[in-house]
Amino acid sequence: MATTYSTTNGDRLDPALAAALVAALRGLRFGSIEIVLHDSRVVHVERRERVRLGGAETPPRNVR
Repeated sequence: MATTYSTTNGDRLDPALAAALVAALRGLRFGSIEIVLHDSRVVHVERRERVRLGGAETPPRNVR
């Protein structure tokens, strides 16, 4: 069963949703994050990462 997150609680972002988004973004250098909504509720967060091969390497950025 998929986890459902509330998109907002008044003007505040649901802490569970915020944590899921931060986890999806952490360390991502090339790619995308897709957020799927149903009835104004987040039902799915998908991370797609691209791996660059060959050519000049870009030094890793600092991740906090």
